[in-house]
Amino acid sequence: TSTIDNPTILKRASFMNPEQADLILIEQRAAVLYLTLNGSDTGNALTTPMCVALAEGLESVNGRADIHCVVLRGSGRHFCTGGNVNDMQKGEDLMQGSTEDVLDGLRRYLHRITLAMQAIEVPIIAAINGSAIGAGLDLAMMCDLRVAVTGARLAESFLRLGLISGIGGAWFLTRAVGLAKAMEMTLTSQFHSAEEALQMGLINRVVEAEALDATVEQLATTIASAPPKALRLAKRLVRQAASSDLPQALETAGSVQAILLCGAEHKAAVSAFLASSR
Repeated sequence: TSTIDNPTILKRASFMNPEQADLILIEQRAAVLYLTLNGSDTGNALTTPMCVALAEGLESVNGRADIHCVVLRGSGRHFCTGGNVNDMQKGEDLMQGSTEDVLDGLRRYLHRITLAMQAIEVPIIAAINGSAIGAGLDLAMMCDLRVAVTGARLAESFLRLGLISGIGGAWFLTRAVGLAKAMEMTLTSQFHSAEEALQMGLINRVVEAEALDATVEQLATTIASAPPKALRLAKRLVRQAASSDLPQALETAGSVQAILLCGAEHKAAVSAFLASSR
């Protein structure tokens, strides 16, 4: 049975207040932390309480030396369908008040999630079990790796509602698929299948629904088994390389490699490798 469909085995986060505790389900398996959006009745929409709960869960990761990988997933039939359209119609939740009030709400809630995701030192995997729409797609793109099920739908669909991404989607989308494709996805609000998303480089793997949990767990376990200091520095290096020129990338890589080569973690890894090869 999928753990997403059996949330009783998941633990509440001790740092959340009672109103938020059920919105994000948390489970740790060995060195992997699973964060599950638990608002299936609204398609895991990013309401204010959901944003606060998710941000707090994400912000707790870097203080945990026992966590080497994070998995973000959704409960029910969807990964995350973005904002709550009913709230938009009523002018409630993040959409209420003046322009200045709304901007303040975006900074306090949505941008807090974005900045928390970018600050996490360990790799993050998005397990896309269904629709990832609007801010939901942006949330998946903030992760380092994305695995989606066959039948998942993905869209940067803000213009359908007369909006743009307020959570940083344009920044992530252009880096994921390039400027031309990002422009097309943004201007057409077109829905894409998981297979199309794989072809354009938006996701890493497509699996059948019944294989999602096992595939993501195996991937996360493999990642989490790497030497922890080198793992964190490897993630940082790849991200920095994406926006660096070659001389800067070489200097950064040299500095990081020198630190690792002189460290006990590398020596222990070499000894373990040689012992396993005998």
